[in-house]
Amino acid sequence: MKNVTDSFVSLGYWPSAGSFGFNTDILATNPINLSVVLGVLIFFGKGVCASCLLSDLLDNRKQRILNTIRNSEELRGGAIEQLEKARARLRKVEMEADQFRVNGYSEIEREKLNLINSTYKTLEQLENYKNETIHFEQQRTINQVRQRVFQRALQGALGTLTSCLNNELHLRTISANIGMFGAMKEITD
Repeated sequence: MKNVTDSFVSLGYWPSAGSFGFNTDILATNPINLSVVLGVLIFFGKGVCASCLLSDLLDNRKQRILNTIRNSEELRGGAIEQLEKARARLRKVEMEADQFRVNGYSEIEREKLNLINSTYKTLEQLENYKNETIHFEQQRTINQVRQRVFQRALQGALGTLTSCLNNELHLRTISANIGMFGAMKEITD
């Protein structure tokens, strides 16, 4: 391999004529790579022109790019549609939340009023029970006082009667009462 490169390198020492010259550096001109690429193109491209091959490659690339753009547009449209649906759901949920909040406040106020009314009714009932209990106790006390007064008056009257009555007065009272009962019997017969 060294002999081959030396032979090309020795060509580089030829004197150049003006501005025209050969670049004999094999690594700078890369003739091996160019020959391989031309060989591959000729071997695989039999019956196919290079511009047609390049045109086909560009058309395929263009179609892939267009398909990617079309898919991206479809995905974008789907994303926009999903975003609109999500926004609509959000608006609906916000309206429902506002409705729940308003209904909740109304329900709280209603329950508060019901509780206040119920408390007032309970207090009124307790006041009525208290008044009824007081009235009942007053009546019971009054009745007890009446009974005691009546018992004492009766005891006093009995005491007075026993001290004032003698046998003669007692017999006259009994016969007057028997006479009254007899008269009543005759009237009813």
